[in-house]
Amino acid sequence: MLNIVLVEPEIPANTGNIGRTCVLTGSRLHLVGPLGFDLSDKAIQRAGLSYWQSLDIVLWRDWEAFERDALEGDFQHVHFLTKAGSRTYAEATYHEGDWLVFGKESSGLRRELLQAHSERCERIPMLGDEVLRNADDWHARHQELTPNLRRDICGNFVDAREGRITSLNLSNAVAIVTYEALRQQGFPRMEP
Repeated sequence: MLNIVLVEPEIPANTGNIGRTCVLTGSRLHLVGPLGFDLSDKAIQRAGLSYWQSLDIVLWRDWEAFERDALEGDFQHVHFLTKAGSRTYAEATYHEGDWLVFGKESSGLRRELLQAHSERCERIPMLGDEVLRNADDWHARHQELTPNLRRDICGNFVDAREGRITSLNLSNAVAIVTYEALRQQGFPRMEP
């Protein structure tokens, strides 16, 4: 089983899509607070998340509690997914029980966390990657390079002039990396 970790997710639709991916793949979803939305029974029913009761989900108060109680200080099987990663997710090796950690939609994972574990950072290659990969503040740098860049409702970055998406939203990124990890582990019907 894989562990999908969302740190301070902000967009409920993304978390709902990721939850569906977790149910379909047998992955456990960890939500690390504070969350940018409500997870009450009423909110779940209103959102029509009929599969939510089938989801293996663990809620964590904050990163410190998650790091202490879930990881127990062991980062050997942790993959931090970030635009700042020096290697791609496809270059990584995944094992049963690994932790795939994704940051919040607006700003990703904390810089201090990424710096402390830079050897564990991975990225999904995209067009324009070579220009942005080494920027200290990715969003500010991206805005400087493409001033017409705006976030759509799903968290994608879209160039308003060209109508071109320039990065993945959180639920797309989670699905891509999750299925590569599962493929490497011999997930049924994913052999080459």
